Amino acid sequence: MPDHPSFLSLTDIADMASRHWGRALTAHVEEGGGEDQTRRANEAAFDRLRIWPRVLADVRQGHTALTLLGEPFVHPVLLGPLAYQSALHRDGELATAEAATAMDAGMVLSTLSSCSLEAVAAELPARKWFQLYFQARAEDTLRLVRRAEAAGYSALVVTVDVPVHGPRLRSQQAGFAMPEHVRAVNLAGMSAAQTHYLQAQDSVIFQGHMASAPRWDSIVWLQQQTALPIILKGILHPQDAVQAKKLGVAGVVVSNHGGRALEGSPASIAVLPQVRAAVDDDFLLLLDGGIRRGSDVFKALALGAQAVLLGRPQAYGLGAAGALGVAQVLRLLREELELTMALAGCATLADISAACLVNPNEFSAC
Repeated sequence: MPDHPSFLSLTDIADMASRHWGRALTAHVEEGGGEDQTRRANEAAFDRLRIWPRVLADVRQGHTALTLLGEPFVHPVLLGPLAYQSALHRDGELATAEAATAMDAGMVLSTLSSCSLEAVAAELPARKWFQLYFQARAEDTLRLVRRAEAAGYSALVVTVDVPVHGPRLRSQQAGFAMPEHVRAVNLAGMSAAQTHYLQAQDSVIFQGHMASAPRWDSIVWLQQQTALPIILKGILHPQDAVQAKKLGVAGVVVSNHGGRALEGSPASIAVLPQVRAAVDDDFLLLLDGGIRRGSDVFKALALGAQAVLLGRPQAYGLGAAGALGVAQVLRLLREELELTMALAGCATLADISAACLVNPNEFSAC
């Protein structure tokens, strides 16, 4: 894909996207939960970390290749699950898949995709994972799993941190409403959430929304239904990572849902070292939340992640210029990562460690 001459940074791409979207949709993309405490913390935490420059290192054979779940990846920057992408650009997830293929990037497709999981899979020859939300009925959840298997997705990424959604104040204040033409097409014909008839003393949250929320035994059930590796997305507490490992899941994504889950929860990068310390070095840890530059990817790898997922940066690229914009985001972040590696004396991802950071213990007491 050709370069877009005006896209010199992720900030340029985000600015272009916001001009295309207008105030209401921009508020929807940018907001976190409640008053944005956790969303802001995600980016601020990366800024607190500093990288040691190293000079005269021989990095002429440098590369960013790695293997995840037995599959080769060219670089550690993946496109995370992002719902309703046709609201951001008319071509939606098909444009994102085109960019992922062009830039050799992994893509995780959302259950709430506005393009069918089969159509998106057809655009992705490799490195495609399916993000799964448990549905109200087990048979509907299983139907999604079977479709993902048949379409060639090689892993399930199960989101576990938003069984109930908090307030979306910014988009409500801006008057955002999902466009009529944008639908979660993969859920067509499936039952809506179960109705729980509450008694006067019952809680809308505890006895209402949470009554059918997935639990640890739901993960055990899912493992019994599929041979696909399962990754749990939305883990912050080290003991939850330990529990996931005990159950035999393939890995976890250290994530606070882009600041949209529990308001006041820690930044993803701030708890990553504790999560890594709680599990073996070879247990798969991915991270999302706050990645805005290639040096952020470097910092995440230094503190224990094997790769990162992009949320809002992916949205910015799609909104700015469709497939070209997403490809530009991936190109920028990969090139910035390579530049950071070269100036830090790291020829490969295996060379990146906590020793590359000036203050690797910045978050040890969080």
